[in-house]
Amino acid sequence: MRNLSIGSRVALIAVLSSFLTVVVLSATAYNELIRDFENVLTQRQLLDAASVANRVDQDLQVRIQSLGAFASTMTDGTNRLPQDRIEGLLGRQLRLSEYFQAGLLVFDENSVAIAENIYVPGRIGTSYADRSHFREAYKTREPVISRPIIGRTTGLPLLSFLYPIKSDEGNLLGFVGGIINLAESGIIPKQEDVSSEALFKVIDTGHFVQVDTLSGTNPMPDLPPPGENLIIDAALSGQTSGVVSDHSGKKWIYATRHLERVGWMFLKAVPYKQATQPARASFDKFLAASAVALLVLSAIAWLLARATTRPLEKMSLRIREMAREGFAANRLSLRGPPEVRNVARAFNTLMKEREALDVMKDDFVSTVSHELRTPLTSINGSLKLLRSGAAGKLPDKADSMVDVAFRNSEQLQRLISDLLDFNKAMAGQMPIDLETVDPASAIRDACDGNEAMAKHYRIALKLGICAKEFVLADPSRLRQILDNFISNAIKFSPLEGTVRIRSDAVAPGRVRIIVSDQGKGVPENFLPRLFQRFAQAESGSARARAGTGLGLAITRELATLMGGEVGYYYDNGAHFWVELPAADTEVPETGERHENP
Repeated sequence: MRNLSIGSRVALIAVLSSFLTVVVLSATAYNELIRDFENVLTQRQLLDAASVANRVDQDLQVRIQSLGAFASTMTDGTNRLPQDRIEGLLGRQLRLSEYFQAGLLVFDENSVAIAENIYVPGRIGTSYADRSHFREAYKTREPVISRPIIGRTTGLPLLSFLYPIKSDEGNLLGFVGGIINLAESGIIPKQEDVSSEALFKVIDTGHFVQVDTLSGTNPMPDLPPPGENLIIDAALSGQTSGVVSDHSGKKWIYATRHLERVGWMFLKAVPYKQATQPARASFDKFLAASAVALLVLSAIAWLLARATTRPLEKMSLRIREMAREGFAANRLSLRGPPEVRNVARAFNTLMKEREALDVMKDDFVSTVSHELRTPLTSINGSLKLLRSGAAGKLPDKADSMVDVAFRNSEQLQRLISDLLDFNKAMAGQMPIDLETVDPASAIRDACDGNEAMAKHYRIALKLGICAKEFVLADPSRLRQILDNFISNAIKFSPLEGTVRIRSDAVAPGRVRIIVSDQGKGVPENFLPRLFQRFAQAESGSARARAGTGLGLAITRELATLMGGEVGYYYDNGAHFWVELPAADTEVPETGERHENP
């Protein structure tokens, strides 16, 4: 992240924000979609359960109404019809017999069976007053449908219908009864009538009987014990709909509808995946559309970010060009957004001020250098004469003081020379005379010239292996570069250390001369300013005070004027190098420094 450009960061922020937004919206949309499909599927199950319950209720209503129409024929208005007429009317009820295939019966006012259309041994003459639905019919004088019962004589699961026979004055004269065999009547929808994945149950909530599984072999099947069938337990909990998991972990959406007339609960359940599958299909489409939108948005964000930061990139490129070419380069263009124009305007103002300061400083240095050089030359000559005994032999103390003054005057003269050389090099006015130079010979001469300094600092100068190639260089300027590198190496080497100088052919047509010492090297934080003027890594040390801070800057300018370059690296000691063209390469037309147009 630290190395990313501003445009990349803006684009990345936009893309990440869009991605997070899509993730949040997708999660929210998916949850809402699941909830909507769950609600829709729950409502559908409620409607299905209500539809089955209504269909059963209508079927029961048709049967009870048909039985009521027959009951109205069992009286002459005052009394119940004679036995023979009742039996005759029973024999003619073909349509009614289809509704009550298990039999039609007529009961007297004491609930004793007096007639039947289907003979069942022991049924005529039996009293059914103890049956709960008969007691309810006696009490209410209204039509009654029983809960599932087991026939006393048949042993089958039956549903008994009772319709009271009343006189015109409302006196109870008896009952007309109809019986259906629940195992064969078809009144209860079977599991195969609904979806293969759905569950359908009919439960008698009064007797806790599973009505839909009634059969001749299992006439009154009890419900599973609590905890065995979690779907039935949820239906009996009082909640008409919801989501429940079975013992295998499979989730179901269930809904119930209660039919009060017979006390039956109709339970409908479907797998939860019927809600999640269409939701997932819709969500996949939404996700695909979101992915496409995110890609388009990412591309747009990247293009906009690039368009926004392009002026800054151009500005930074121009600033780097100015840093390389100096203050003479063109100013930044005042175009683009207001923020960019403000930065360009401020930078141009800074450049103008720095250029003026630089010119003032160069003029000051040149003036001071020239003004100091003439009297310093005179002072230096006088000190040389005193040292040589031209004024007679000096006392020992005076001779020592003259030596100190002479060394300091030479130091000052070197400083002035460095300042003048640097200004000439920067201005492109330093004369360069290129010729073929043997690096080994140049290195030996430099070692000989610095031998006294090396002995003073107790440093050994060693000539390393030198390449056979010759270089194109100005001998005096090359000697100036080597003197600077060697003197620095001597000053920053540990006592009894060794300074080695060698040359290598590092590339075709290039020869590198390397000066190596055993010192600690240049601090990391100082490396960017290593070859700048007046820059010293150890500005607070005695060694730093011995230098001018211009030596490395001058070496870089001299190397550039000769078509070469300088550099530094650390490898068990400091290594300064100057790289020059080999003698067989093309010689530049002029030794002056070339400025980019």
